[in-house]
Amino acid sequence: MSDPLCRVPSAARRHGRAGRALLWVVALVAVVVVIVLVQVGGGEDPAEPTSKQNDTHLVARGDFSIIVPAKGELTTAQKQEIRNRLESRAMITEIVDEGATVEKGTILLKLADDEILDKIKDAEDKVKTAESTVITAEQTLAIRRSTMVSDIEKADLEIEIAELDKQAWEEGEVVSYRQSLALGIETKQINRDRLQKRFEDAKSLLDNGYISLDEYEQDRIKLIESEAALKEAKLAEQVYERYTIKQDRAQKRSAVEQSMAEKERVRQRHEAEIVKIEADVESARFRLQTAQERLDDLRGQLDSCIVHAPSDGLVVYASSLSGERRGRGDEPPPQVGTELRQNELVMILPDVTRMMASLKVGEALSGKIIPGQPVTVFSDSLPDVPLQGRVEGVSVLAESGGWRDPNRRDYTVKVSLDVDSGLGLKPSMRCRAEIVLGEVNDAVNVPVQAVFRRGPLAFVYVPQDGGFAERRVRIGRASEMSVEIVDGLASGESVLLRRPTAGEIVAEISTMDGEENGMKWTGGRPADLDPRQGGGKPAKAPSSTRIPGQAKNDAARDSTVSGVSKPNSDSARTPEEATSAAGGAPAAATN
Repeated sequence: MSDPLCRVPSAARRHGRAGRALLWVVALVAVVVVIVLVQVGGGEDPAEPTSKQNDTHLVARGDFSIIVPAKGELTTAQKQEIRNRLESRAMITEIVDEGATVEKGTILLKLADDEILDKIKDAEDKVKTAESTVITAEQTLAIRRSTMVSDIEKADLEIEIAELDKQAWEEGEVVSYRQSLALGIETKQINRDRLQKRFEDAKSLLDNGYISLDEYEQDRIKLIESEAALKEAKLAEQVYERYTIKQDRAQKRSAVEQSMAEKERVRQRHEAEIVKIEADVESARFRLQTAQERLDDLRGQLDSCIVHAPSDGLVVYASSLSGERRGRGDEPPPQVGTELRQNELVMILPDVTRMMASLKVGEALSGKIIPGQPVTVFSDSLPDVPLQGRVEGVSVLAESGGWRDPNRRDYTVKVSLDVDSGLGLKPSMRCRAEIVLGEVNDAVNVPVQAVFRRGPLAFVYVPQDGGFAERRVRIGRASEMSVEIVDGLASGESVLLRRPTAGEIVAEISTMDGEENGMKWTGGRPADLDPRQGGGKPAKAPSSTRIPGQAKNDAARDSTVSGVSKPNSDSARTPEEATSAAGGAPAAATN
């Protein structure tokens, strides 16, 4: 028989089952709430921080380098282009193997020379013909010049004869004729005077009967004749002095002038002929020069049929270079029998003993990179071998990012490398590099992923009361890995290297309405806060100052820096922009 006390009425049992069901419902609700809280809080109990040891960093003083990561490819400081210099058909008869290392003077290429040899023979014939033409023209010119000298000398003789004839007339004929005229007048004058006296005597004799009338008349006639002869002589003298002498003088003078004019006409005729012959000589000489230049060019073309290495280098076919054989389809590399176009690039000879790196950097960094800065380069072929080098220069103009990123502008940085040729480095090998912009010595610094931004405010998370509290910091110079802390942290403190969950944050920096030192915020004055808890005066932080690690495109940095967790920030910038803002310069954020 059962104990009555142990009996439970049916109504009580029903109430007991209902209570247990209610407990199960409450327990289920509690589990759901816990799951939700775990998901919201990152799977952590808000009462117990789950930060692991490697999530925090011990702040200390130290040195770090301001480094800019870059990518690019290897190239050479010097390379020689080997092109087809033939103007005619060029067919390869011999070519050196690609990849061979050649010394200066080594035969790289031989081209067929049959066609050029035929052209050289024709050119030599043309040169000889042109030389003969030049000789003939020069001889004709010499003969014409000699003839001109002879004719001019003859004309000078004619002038001299005319002048002598004029002088002989003036000093001889004129004087003699004048004397003859004067003598005739004087003789006739004496004869007339004699006859005049005889006639007067004859009249007396006639009157006295000594002579007859006939004799008297004869004397009279003789007197009249003598007077007429005297008048005639005087008239001849007058005519000579007035007319004849002037006419003779004009004729003699004209003969001299005509001789001189004839000399000038002879000179002009010969000079005109000489000018024409000189033009023929110049034309013949030009044709000879042209023929000789063509012959020299063909001989040079013949020399170009055998191409020697201008310097030591590595043989690289142009067909192996991207874009060099565009439009030639799938033609094979140059080989024996290949026909080349004029001036076609056949191969290049890069000097692998003087390697360089051609790196690409963004616009924000181009102004900070100067010649002489040290660079460490890692080739993809030797990723574990650091290659030391120095910046040689930065391109003047930027290159577009192409259709993939038309707004992107990259500058090319040339870096000379100090490498051993035995490493086997070749042009066009991909590489990555670290450009050292400067050094930060003995400074409090933390990893970039420990610093966060909220507008102009920079802060970190420090352990406090089992969680993490925000603390305001003032930053200085920065690299891709580290940030200098000018104020807000001291050596020996710890900072969180990630963004905490909502349940881990135990204190936040107050944002109050106001403005101080060019910074704006809402909700009061940050100067009222404890600096150790994120208070104190806000730092001036121009918009150009950014924490380098706070990048939206962290993948670009992860390809260079590995083993560091990605930072989180609401106002992140790219690593290049961040390094440009703070790298290598004094602290951009100051009180």
